[in-house]
Amino acid sequence: MNRGFSVVLILCAVSSCWARPPKPATRLEAEYYVAAYAQHYRVPVPLVRAVVERESDWHACALSPKGAAGLMQLMPTTAQLLRVRDRCDINQNISGGVRYLAWLMQLFHNDLRLVAAAYYAGERVIGRRGLTYRNPDVVAYVSRIRATYLRQVESAAKFEKNTSERDMR
Repeated sequence: MNRGFSVVLILCAVSSCWARPPKPATRLEAEYYVAAYAQHYRVPVPLVRAVVERESDWHACALSPKGAAGLMQLMPTTAQLLRVRDRCDINQNISGGVRYLAWLMQLFHNDLRLVAAAYYAGERVIGRRGLTYRNPDVVAYVSRIRATYLRQVESAAKFEKNTSERDMR
């Protein structure tokens, strides 16, 4: 084989490695950011997990038909307000989504039903109508978030109990 051709093949192989997109985020990485940002912004970890599970099923680059993207399905305008430049970057997306949840918790006095409804439908609509807003999609969303949240809390309690019992032995 021609030496020049070999060099070209090697250069092509090396450059294709550099041209590959970064590896997708792992669930473990996402869980780390969820816990860290939830703690930092004082948002219940089970709430953040419930939102991520419902919004994207833990897919870092999930894209909705309405244009929401990332683990926490940030809309372009919401992402811009939260200074999230890359909605598929798990660090930026979770940071922005948790900051938004923290703001909603403050706005709605920690009423998680209103927080979930506002995350889905927008804070203006829920701010005006509160729990009287009976859009079936919003009601279903809040119900799913609540069920997932309660499952997360129950799971954490079982883990805590098992850990405590094991430590006492």
